Amino acid sequence: MLPCLLAFCTLVAAAPPALRGQAAKAPDPTALVEACFAADAYTPAGRAEQRRILAELEAHPPLSAAEAKKWTKTALALAAKGRKLEKKSGQRYFWEEQERGLYVLGGETKKPKGLLLVMHGGGAGEGDAWSSHGAYNGAASQLDWLALYPQVLEKTEHGWTDSGTEEFVLQLVDAALRTWKIDRNRVYFSGHSMGGYGTWTLGARHADRVAGLAASAGAPTPIFNAAKAVVDIDKGLIPCLRNVPFVIYQSDDDPQVPPDANRFAAKLLAEARERWGGFPFEYWEEKGRAHELPPGGVEALLAKIEARERDPRPARVVWQPSVDWVRQFYWLYWEKPRKHALVVADCDRAKNEVAVTCEGDPKGLEVLLDERLVDLEEEVVVRLAGAEVFRGKPARTLATVVKTALRGDPDLVFAARVPLAP
Repeated sequence: MLPCLLAFCTLVAAAPPALRGQAAKAPDPTALVEACFAADAYTPAGRAEQRRILAELEAHPPLSAAEAKKWTKTALALAAKGRKLEKKSGQRYFWEEQERGLYVLGGETKKPKGLLLVMHGGGAGEGDAWSSHGAYNGAASQLDWLALYPQVLEKTEHGWTDSGTEEFVLQLVDAALRTWKIDRNRVYFSGHSMGGYGTWTLGARHADRVAGLAASAGAPTPIFNAAKAVVDIDKGLIPCLRNVPFVIYQSDDDPQVPPDANRFAAKLLAEARERWGGFPFEYWEEKGRAHELPPGGVEALLAKIEARERDPRPARVVWQPSVDWVRQFYWLYWEKPRKHALVVADCDRAKNEVAVTCEGDPKGLEVLLDERLVDLEEEVVVRLAGAEVFRGKPARTLATVVKTALRGDPDLVFAARVPLAP
């Protein structure tokens, strides 16, 4: 019996793939793509599942231009099926069963012309969504903007960047953009006091999502020397703001948020503008207003950014990653971004060339490409620190389309990519 069984196994192993049954068939790409979008990108387990699926999709043959367009449409349709919000104004929970993720919906809820995300002030044990609603909602309604007023999941000193709250804010924005027909190039972040800190930090980390930022009486985290003087600002913020209009309001006598941190940050922004160009910021300081809103209130603050629109494909991108789960930034992708590594990337459409510099090891860093950046039907040249790393026609791949479509943003979906290092 045993010799017969061994002979049978040998014959099966030697048989052509078509005769070996279902196990030899390649995975169904449609099923893999659907499973990738079903995974929760805001949890470690979900991100691991997406990485596993994307690795399988790498085996799919290169796509033609028409196939890439078709898969992009399919992927964006799957992204649009994600979580949506109720359209009625008022307070509710993002996770109703757990009564967790409190937010208030306001502003224009029928035909909004933009989306305003407002982060409240507070601190350890303090702060609520209704405070920012009371300050901002009239101005949001006047601008015909939908307004979201989330509340931090935990009332800590730096609640907006606590693990969980930052993801909640982005999930809330994503859900609103699925629910209403809002121009994705007109999304704005603002906040007062601790909400100004949140605007600085989340606005910089996710700068490719926003059209403008307006921080009031709130500053980024400063770094002090032994004499208690500000000598730097928390890493991962200043460089990322190159392409985002930003108004920073500060009173010279603010007892809760002294002006030193914002003054130093404005100095760094000015220096960055000299170095890399861009950085359309305005530092607005007034005398004697303590911790209050600026003259003219929220209306005056938002008036400085209301006409701004996002540029999702800037010719120059400056990125300094600070959270490991933010893997795409404009047209750059880093599977495992190195914290605080400075990346500068330039795209020259006329020459069909891309030039990148990266501090330290660029392993895993990729340039994302499509017809809106370069001509994929012609030779593309990519250089890293002046050395040529690619010359040719980049292949359009299903994995690239899917992983850049996960956010559901049509302006940030790409068909091709070029790795900068093995």
